[in-house]
Amino acid sequence: MYDVIVVGRGPAGVSAAIYAVRAGKKTLLIGRGASAAESAKEVENFYGTGGVVSGAELHSRALAQAASLGVEFKDEEVTSVEMTDGFSVSTDAGSYCGRAVVLAVGRKRASSGVPGTGEFEGRGISRCAVCDGFFFRNKKVGVLGAGSYAAHEAKQLLSVTGDVTIFTNGREFSGGEPPCAVNTEKLKAVFGDKKLGGIMLENGEKLALDGLFIAVGTAGALDLAKKLGLAVEEGYLTVDKNGMTSCPGVFAAGDCIGGLNQISTAVGDGALAGQRAAEYAGRKAE
Repeated sequence: MYDVIVVGRGPAGVSAAIYAVRAGKKTLLIGRGASAAESAKEVENFYGTGGVVSGAELHSRALAQAASLGVEFKDEEVTSVEMTDGFSVSTDAGSYCGRAVVLAVGRKRASSGVPGTGEFEGRGISRCAVCDGFFFRNKKVGVLGAGSYAAHEAKQLLSVTGDVTIFTNGREFSGGEPPCAVNTEKLKAVFGDKKLGGIMLENGEKLALDGLFIAVGTAGALDLAKKLGLAVEEGYLTVDKNGMTSCPGVFAAGDCIGGLNQISTAVGDGALAGQRAAEYAGRKAE
């Protein structure tokens, strides 16, 4: 059991982890891939750098600092966060339990890459198997994606229907052993009338589907928020003055809560969320 689990390894996430571990809490930081800050070639407006520094160098220093203080790291892809006796964070490699969670995974929601999917969102197209799988019991459904997140959503759907296919849209499936059938053909479009009727492959073949779940790329803040039922306003997670979301024990920081998209802002958001998450975890441990 961790006191604080931080999801996201950008400036907001690392800052949150540093403040949580310095508050004496057992802290885990989970994330995979480079953050937006690391791609910045020159950073010259961040406090204390004394001039120009690359985003990669600045972030490398922060990661080393967090490690020296005792933050544990997992280079894994987070697929879900759920409420249990505390919180359970699932990844492509396992699951971890914590008393408090900080979401710092950014805001971007990956595009489906298939024309027409936006038209049918809420009418056969979904982005959350936990939320909407119930409505597709014993029906024919597909999952659009090619990685661990798609595999996770497919497994969730297999609890309500035995007819699930993962559609990779021309990509090689990279989510480990697939839990169901996999179709690697390129998709041309989706079709239907008042609700989704199915998908059309690039070769012109039409496949009937009752539902299609979008799980392209990795799970972003809005995807995780939907699974937890968190309040969202204009595409951003809603937080209070302490950085806590509408779910007690879940905090958020960085681009996913809006504001100025700068490293300095993300670090400040992360500091607040990490400190308050540590305090929350402490109360829960008593």
